[in-house]
Amino acid sequence: MMFFEVALLALGTTLSAAPLGATTSAGTSPVSVVVTDLPSTKATLKLYFYNVKENFLKRGNYTMLKYVKPAGSKQITLPIDLPNGEWAVALTQDMNENDLVDRNFLGIPTEPYAFSNNVWPTMRAPEFDECKFKVNGAKVVTISMKK
Repeated sequence: MMFFEVALLALGTTLSAAPLGATTSAGTSPVSVVVTDLPSTKATLKLYFYNVKENFLKRGNYTMLKYVKPAGSKQITLPIDLPNGEWAVALTQDMNENDLVDRNFLGIPTEPYAFSNNVWPTMRAPEFDECKFKVNGAKVVTISMKK
């Protein structure tokens, strides 16, 4: 099973300006995804958002993909509106900027990666239920790239 899927299409970003604790009328909530301990202050970070358990980590089946440049920082914050419900995030940093998730012969990423809830299973890909978090009002999700 592959940990991440290659994707070239980035969906549009909606930045949230809603105050902390707010829920928008459209059934979405403001979420701030904070990624710490970035291995590179220059390489593009790709955040794959999933809200369908059966699609988690399957090729091209993410709900949303966001690209973020760290702009010289070891930490980024991505404000985003997400529909209320259960979500999980997988992320990778594209160290060689080839727009691919480079892997070894076993399919394991050779570039830095992480998951929401800072899940680090050994010998297998994580499951949606391990990585999921509930969105129903403003939320901050912090993910460390450091194992």
